[in-house]
Amino acid sequence: MHLSFNFVFNIVELNIPWKMMKVALFIPCYINAVYPQVGIASYKLLKSLGVDIDYPIDQTCCGQPMANAGFENEAVDLARRFDERFKDYDYIVGPSASCVVFVRDNYGRLLQKDKHHCASEGKIYDICEFIHDVIKPTSLKARFPHKVSIQNSCHGVRLMNLSSPSELNIPYFSKLRDLLSLVEGIEIVEPERRDECCGFGGMFAIEEDAVSVQMGHDKVMRHIATGAEYIVGADSSCLMHQNGIILREKLPIKTLHIVEVLAAGL
Repeated sequence: MHLSFNFVFNIVELNIPWKMMKVALFIPCYINAVYPQVGIASYKLLKSLGVDIDYPIDQTCCGQPMANAGFENEAVDLARRFDERFKDYDYIVGPSASCVVFVRDNYGRLLQKDKHHCASEGKIYDICEFIHDVIKPTSLKARFPHKVSIQNSCHGVRLMNLSSPSELNIPYFSKLRDLLSLVEGIEIVEPERRDECCGFGGMFAIEEDAVSVQMGHDKVMRHIATGAEYIVGADSSCLMHQNGIILREKLPIKTLHIVEVLAAGL
């Protein structure tokens, strides 16, 4: 077992409160540049839950775009910089399943080439995963009197277990639904084919743009069929893709990152 997982296990075993842990907020570059309100909502939400949260101001891209485009070696310097910047925190929390998964599943291998021991991979969490599995709140201060349809991202479902994939014969669960159910006044629905890809897929949306757009259109229409006012998910990249289709086709639905709903009114 990796040392960082041993560390977390020992904290639980000794019953040391998570509130004594120092948490770093990781804001992916595209959220920082395009959706800064998601970063602000993430900070407010964690603070409202009593988390000792810090935002390292000199953080940069995690390196996922380079690696996805086939230039993995160019991600090594960014991985090393990220790991050095976040190594002294007990938890790293970010509002993007895809970026978190890239760090968790790839940094150990990337930094091994650099003979650099990775300190980040065992303690980084998607914000929904962290709140649901570590903090485990029984209530939230949020109120959002609207009907929302849950957008499950591929990374969130199949790599982070934020919900159960429909192709597996296991009882259904959704951590996003669990968290949203704590919001006052909300009505939660899910579309047909709830865990089917929206078509974004990083480089896929660029290299296979016609297929990507059609997949996105089909996904948006399934969300609209629920009667929801908002599409709500944990990955701004998926929401960005669908929002582009919504704006171009003037469709009657909006998109919101889940932290904006969970932090509504803070």
